[in-house]
Amino acid sequence: MKRRDKINYYLDLSEVVSKRGTCLRRLYGAVIVKNDEVISTGYVGAPRGRQNCNDIGKCIRQELNIPRGQRYELCRSVHAEANAIISAARSDMIGASLFLTGIDVASGKYVENSCCCSMCKRMIINSGIKTVYIRDTADDYRVIDVESWVTNDESLAGEMGY
Repeated sequence: MKRRDKINYYLDLSEVVSKRGTCLRRLYGAVIVKNDEVISTGYVGAPRGRQNCNDIGKCIRQELNIPRGQRYELCRSVHAEANAIISAARSDMIGASLFLTGIDVASGKYVENSCCCSMCKRMIINSGIKTVYIRDTADDYRVIDVESWVTNDESLAGEMGY
């Protein structure tokens, strides 16, 4: 049996983490790794103590037909990346990598052209995370140098979505 490469191993972990998600649209899982050690994990879900979308059986963004990548302030959930960052010490995240996997609930397939939203990008930049790996298929992924989000600031152009 061929041994799984390290990046896909951590992306596999983020996929397992995503299964704890409570969003009715997309399940994301995030894993922060530094020096080959898992620092933190996070998945999509309502803040502690609040009801999750899957508990109340509705998604306000879905009801309002809001496109992917827009109007996240209306969402009940905290994103996977944010939950992973909240659960880690900044000193542990400086120079770390974040591994992200998204699953579309309706199709059960990987979210196409997945990326962090603008709010999560800002948190990742401030956390000190250096690299983001995003799963595209079971074996394929993209590598993003977080510095590129600083240099290519989409908020200056007013770009929406991702």
